[in-house]
Amino acid sequence: MDAKLFGEVFVTLLVITDPPGMMPIFLALTGPMSARDRHRAAWQAVALALGVIVVFAVAGQTLLDYLHVDLPALQAAGGLLLVLVALELLTGKADDPSQQSTTNIALVPLGTPLLAGPGAIVATMLFVQQADGAADVTAIAAAIVAVMVAVWVVLRFSGGIVKVLRPGGIEVLTRIAGLLLAAIAVQLIADAIAAFVTQYASLT
Repeated sequence: MDAKLFGEVFVTLLVITDPPGMMPIFLALTGPMSARDRHRAAWQAVALALGVIVVFAVAGQTLLDYLHVDLPALQAAGGLLLVLVALELLTGKADDPSQQSTTNIALVPLGTPLLAGPGAIVATMLFVQQADGAADVTAIAAAIVAVMVAVWVVLRFSGGIVKVLRPGGIEVLTRIAGLLLAAIAVQLIADAIAAFVTQYASLT
């Protein structure tokens, strides 16, 4: 296994997934849940993210080509999903226990597009395309798994912070997380628009 490639992939994906930055968003979305449901949401989100990244690593370009979808379109879609979640956090709708679903929160937005977002998908696809032989593929696969394990550890043991913050702190954190998510969403959409403009300008 190529240790240098492993390090490059690991660091790149770790920076993109940003486990410390994910923590406030995770706590905001799972704050009203029991510890058991929060732990379940953590592993479900990581499992989905790992599955999505692996699928796109293996057949991402083929799938996008078949559907006639460009990467900027995928990026814009992720941004729109985050806008919806951000609005729920900012308006307080995410605080309603009757509206909470562990599985839904774990899948969207935690699993995707936050963990397995356009950045992680594109980076993985590029690494796979540049891989030369089984050793490189093994290094990339090991790095992806290592990053997902690191993310799971951070999310799994973030529950202790909930006890410190208490309901009032969670509410403040929820609003801040909503603002951060909105900013991330706007940036994703802006980058997608810029990519579309550049792409079509080059064609003309």
